[in-house]
Amino acid sequence: MSLGPRLEFRQTQALVMTPQLMQAIKLLQLSNLDLVAYVEAELERNPLLERPAEPDQEPGAEQTGEQQHNDEPPDAPHGDGEARASDWLEERLESSQAIADRLDTGLENIFPDDAGRENPTPSAGDGAAYSEWAGVGSGGRDDEGYNLEAFVPAELTLADHLESQLALAVTDPVLRLIGHHLIDLIDEAGYLTADLGEVAERLGAPSDAMDAALALIHSFDPPGIGARSLAECLAIQLKERNRFDPAMAALLNNLELLAKRDFGHLRRLCGVDDEDLAEMVGEIRRLNPKPGLAFGSGHVQPVVPDVFVRGAPDGSWLVELNSDTLPRVLVNQAYYSRVSKTARNEREKAFLTDCMQTATWLTRSLDQRARTILKVATEITRQQDAFLTLGVQHLRPLNLRMVADAIGMHESTVSRVTSNKYMATPRGIFEMKYFFSSSIAAADGGAAHSAESVRFRIKQMIDAESPADVLSDDTLVQRLREAGIDIARRTVAKYREAMRIPSSVQRRREKLASLAGS
Repeated sequence: MSLGPRLEFRQTQALVMTPQLMQAIKLLQLSNLDLVAYVEAELERNPLLERPAEPDQEPGAEQTGEQQHNDEPPDAPHGDGEARASDWLEERLESSQAIADRLDTGLENIFPDDAGRENPTPSAGDGAAYSEWAGVGSGGRDDEGYNLEAFVPAELTLADHLESQLALAVTDPVLRLIGHHLIDLIDEAGYLTADLGEVAERLGAPSDAMDAALALIHSFDPPGIGARSLAECLAIQLKERNRFDPAMAALLNNLELLAKRDFGHLRRLCGVDDEDLAEMVGEIRRLNPKPGLAFGSGHVQPVVPDVFVRGAPDGSWLVELNSDTLPRVLVNQAYYSRVSKTARNEREKAFLTDCMQTATWLTRSLDQRARTILKVATEITRQQDAFLTLGVQHLRPLNLRMVADAIGMHESTVSRVTSNKYMATPRGIFEMKYFFSSSIAAADGGAAHSAESVRFRIKQMIDAESPADVLSDDTLVQRLREAGIDIARRTVAKYREAMRIPSSVQRRREKLASLAGS
């Protein structure tokens, strides 16, 4: 066998993932909010993309002089129109390149570094005083640059709230420094999770100074802030209400027994009767176990469904996309034809070609994304018709392969489509992934049952039990098998714990205690 260089032709097949194809795949799993943000970034970067005209906007509405200078090539009545248009194209190319330099190609970093940053307010040292009402005559405020968000007060965070109290309560600079450091270590729930000895060693502060600073923080509002454990948090709040006594201290030292509803053991430890114990438990339930969550909480973003499912007069289901969640963009072909004639070099031509390809790809990808979501949602509705008609007990077992085979797509595509997408049905708003549930075999060999429907059935039986007849996990297994559901005891226990339902022993204690209290 001779060794030597040689040329060979070999024909192979390979799947090449272009950047546009990769982004098109990732586009499927974006939520409607992330999709809008991505499209807004593309509108800023690509001059050939534009929003459709609003219904109340006239198609021939004239633009202002500044808009015409920025968005349209200037017209020249003196014969040098092509030269001026070329100059404009060069300026637009540099502007788009500057924007593109600030944009990352990945979907996770589609905004520039300064996106979302508030407009900086000039300081007094900038050489000119700044006023929100500058340039306003007797007619009122100038509408240009008017921002109502400038008048919305900033949200008060927990750290800011504690810092303001520390500034009023402490004059000693050493104690104030320790207090600042401890406030920085308090988590969003209001707990001090760091070890006080390690903090003292890191700061080089004596232990008595650390204890004094921590005791001072414990006196701040909200009550219970800066606690190192749940028992300490509740004790601080009880001391403020003058409700902390030896019996309550014994109860707080044995919170694990309270979680287990072992009231008999607690009565012996606290030295109280049933009535006093019930009163103490009620007092603890009125406390706040996470006092820090009252500050700095973000605004709750309501879920906007991507698909609407409505009942039709003939008994079928109407599935339609929510048009409000679909961003609309158009490719300005006339604009492209006009500007491409003024391109003076290969760099400008390549820029325009790339913009046209990107714009065309984006419009097609958005359309394909909408069609795919509608196709998957329609198949899910068809598969879960019994759930929509009769309720959660009739939720059928469903997996990605069943939907993918029915609509002729790959499982990964169905998985991406159902991520971060919601359906509004007569039963409520559900994430698309909610309808995919594992199957549990039937005891009689019939149709399998959905795991979600079995969980619902378990919860129904537990809610209907009486204090004299609390159902154990073995009893639940027996009743489920009588109903035709073949399930193991460990599976019942797993479902019960996932729904945060205590064991039968704890439920019996809780029900007996509620009867004694009433």
